[in-house]
Amino acid sequence: IPTYFSKPSARRLEFRSPDPSCNPYLSFAAQLMAGLDGIINRIEPPAPIDKDLYELEGPERASIRNVPGSLEEALDALESDQAFLYRGEVFTRDLVDVWLDLKRSSAKEVALRPHPYEFFLYSDV
Repeated sequence: IPTYFSKPSARRLEFRSPDPSCNPYLSFAAQLMAGLDGIINRIEPPAPIDKDLYELEGPERASIRNVPGSLEEALDALESDQAFLYRGEVFTRDLVDVWLDLKRSSAKEVALRPHPYEFFLYSDV
């Protein structure tokens, strides 16, 4: 909830829906816990960017943090910052550990097999 606007009507809560293939119970609970963590720890969201990110270059582009680019990167990010999930015993360490193991196993299975696009690219070579 950005607080840098003087008009209360300009303040907003931004919600980005997760992928529809996720478990909604885990996903929405995790998003709620992340939001509460931001409020409790007074984490200020970055200023909005009113530019085309694809056209930015140099230091301006380098100053913008990216979200994880793969499942593995997202799992690494969760592994390095998961304490917020345990507040109020919403999640348990066992649940998060098992979920991380399951998702890492899934990512490994996908990485071991060729992508259908690889067949398209190289089947006639």
